[in-house]
Amino acid sequence: MKNRIEDIIKENIETSSKLLDRSIENIEKISNTIIDVFRNKKKLLIFGNGGSAADAQHIAAEFINKFKFDRDPMPAIALTTDTSIISSISNDSSFSHVFEKQIKALGNEGDIALAITTSDTSFEENGHSSNIALALKVAKEKGMKTIGFVGERSEDILNLLDHYIMVPSKETPRIQETQILIAHIICEIVESTLYNQK
Repeated sequence: MKNRIEDIIKENIETSSKLLDRSIENIEKISNTIIDVFRNKKKLLIFGNGGSAADAQHIAAEFINKFKFDRDPMPAIALTTDTSIISSISNDSSFSHVFEKQIKALGNEGDIALAITTSDTSFEENGHSSNIALALKVAKEKGMKTIGFVGERSEDILNLLDHYIMVPSKETPRIQETQILIAHIICEIVESTLYNQK
């Protein structure tokens, strides 16, 4: 058991080290995009499935409440929280449309759609993570900025993303751990820049 624990920690460190080599500029670009959107009184809509749904809620909470210090809230909405919306769309239409319909209802030109996924995606009805792909397609049509936190299996949606960070892994746990690290870095940069804190 100790050997496996060591291996998992080493895998995490290796994934983060690869990210350090490849993604600093993209993290900076995404941070600046979010800063500009908040300065322009626009909002951030965040979505994902499973653990990524929880991460969407986590990130929205960091922006609305606080990350490292008290300050005014920033407008972020997790599209993964309203069970009535999610279940009614799934029941009456299809789970593929749970984020697409919310983007249509809530998203405006200049807002950001932030998709979080660890897996491959499909545009086929009820295909794997088709709800992510369809939501990004609608966001682009509405003139929203699109950002993705993705893994190495998510290449089929890259053409729908203005900016993305691809975690250098195909292992869902390592991708998720690294995505929340990325989110925390971005939260800190955005918060400290908009509220003049070091």
